Amino acid sequence: MGSTGTVLRELRGAQKSAKGVSLYSRYVNRPAGRVLAAGAYRAGLTPNHVTLVSAAFTYAALAAVALVEPSWTLGLAVYAALAVGFAFDSADGQLARLTGRGGPDGEWLDHVVDCGKLLLVHAAVLISFYRFGELPSEAWLLLPLGFQLAAVVTFCAGLLREQLGKAAATAQASAAPAAPGTPPAPVSRVRAVALLPADYGVFCLVFLLLGAPGAFRAGYAALAVVHTLFLAAFLTKWFRELRALRPG
Repeated sequence: MGSTGTVLRELRGAQKSAKGVSLYSRYVNRPAGRVLAAGAYRAGLTPNHVTLVSAAFTYAALAAVALVEPSWTLGLAVYAALAVGFAFDSADGQLARLTGRGGPDGEWLDHVVDCGKLLLVHAAVLISFYRFGELPSEAWLLLPLGFQLAAVVTFCAGLLREQLGKAAATAQASAAPAAPGTPPAPVSRVRAVALLPADYGVFCLVFLLLGAPGAFRAGYAALAVVHTLFLAAFLTKWFRELRALRPG
């Protein structure tokens, strides 16, 4: 087992493409995940162990949102746990690529945890609104449901786009001779900045406002609007991309 420095260097060479990744994930979450992956490697943990650690941090934080009265202290603790859980969510894939111990079971477990996270985070906000929030109107209780819909549809549609795109590309490659490879498009920094509002790590920052219920509702509502707009843009983009992959 190599030194931590050696492991970190190897992990840097096992990174996924930065295409379609926001600045937060590229410069904050992935580097943090790389450090955690190195620690997990030296501790002898498997990628699935790391996924479960991620789930423990994340789900504990969401349970606290639902069960504990909002305060500044709670907001700081929730944000810290969510941020650490998100970093471990990056670490499991990095560890899998480093060790070659990834597989369909690990990918499945990772997606199950992610899907549960997206459902529970907005359910927790809804419960908090109902139990502790002095809401201007009961209509505010509909906001987490709408945000949850946008988040889950974006996640599922993106996952299907990836899987169906791979299947179509494989079918096309088997039906036609291989074309000369083209160099990958350069990573767009403008796109990386534009994607910041849709990044889960940026979304987690809103929980720092739990001590000020009005500010939290305003920030959460603004993010819900932004995520809904991103959903519409993503669905249009993915539909056109998949349509272009039709045979013939």
